[in-house]
Amino acid sequence: MRTWKFLLLSIISFCLILVGCQNSQDSDKARAKDEEKIVRIGFQKNCPFVILKGLGTLEERLASLGYKVEWKEFQAGPALVEALNAGSIDVGRTGNSPVIFAQAAGTTFVTLAAGLPKFHGSGILVPKDSDIQSLHDLEGKKIGFAKGSSSHYLLVKALEKAGVAYTDIIPAYLQPGDARVAFEQGNIDAMVVWDPFTASTQLDSDGILLVSGEGLSTDRDFFIATESFANKHADIASIIIEEVEKSSEWANEHHHELVEMLVPILNLDEAAISMAVERRIYGVEEINDEIIAEQQDIAKMFYELEIIPHEIDVKEVMK
Repeated sequence: MRTWKFLLLSIISFCLILVGCQNSQDSDKARAKDEEKIVRIGFQKNCPFVILKGLGTLEERLASLGYKVEWKEFQAGPALVEALNAGSIDVGRTGNSPVIFAQAAGTTFVTLAAGLPKFHGSGILVPKDSDIQSLHDLEGKKIGFAKGSSSHYLLVKALEKAGVAYTDIIPAYLQPGDARVAFEQGNIDAMVVWDPFTASTQLDSDGILLVSGEGLSTDRDFFIATESFANKHADIASIIIEEVEKSSEWANEHHHELVEMLVPILNLDEAAISMAVERRIYGVEEINDEIIAEQQDIAKMFYELEIIPHEIDVKEVMK
């Protein structure tokens, strides 16, 4: 009887030891995972982060600090800021309008820096045989653009300049690829988009640039981060912006190499990408009063059009 009790106690003790070892291993794995340093960056195909990703310099610099970089691609800015709000990414780049919609929706984020104006590659396109010859002719027309995007703002400003009410056009909310198809098939009268889609439509789809963004919108990039990441990893956030600036300088000085890099990424022909590259200057600016005023004007306009539900103070995310 004593033998059986001894064996039973031995088995129980052995099992407890195994469980303890397993728990210790699980704890070690969990601790290792917590200690793993990963920066998750959201990007769109045609943005400065693509250049930085292609050069690989950010990975090299952060590796020395024990960090890894995970790149996550998004088709448009609104989806990117939603991912930022959900905590799926730490840092992202988007246009001037998605950040307005994000702030109005209660998304918490901070703005790290802004990009240089790139209005030459944004604009309103019409077919070469279109009867639309001026901005005023857009009245009553069906116009394709991405809702909540920089193109949305550009269109409203263009209509305002022409004295045409936003309610007097027929909006067709389409992402660039879908808008391009609708444009080619004649299902919309005009489209508003940004480079390299502007250039591609001009060269390959007989699109005529009715007006660029010049005088209507600066069409800046904005580099944003979650509050928690910006607060806990301010040094890493600064490094990211520094590397964007360096890669932008490289892009401005190496157009041929940049075009070669972007052709397979964007899946567009070399001529279109070359046109887009030649009419843009890449770069980064610190947030200043002028940029804040630009963004406040966008926010005010969208509120007055009842596109966002309430007024916002853009300084709250641009401190």
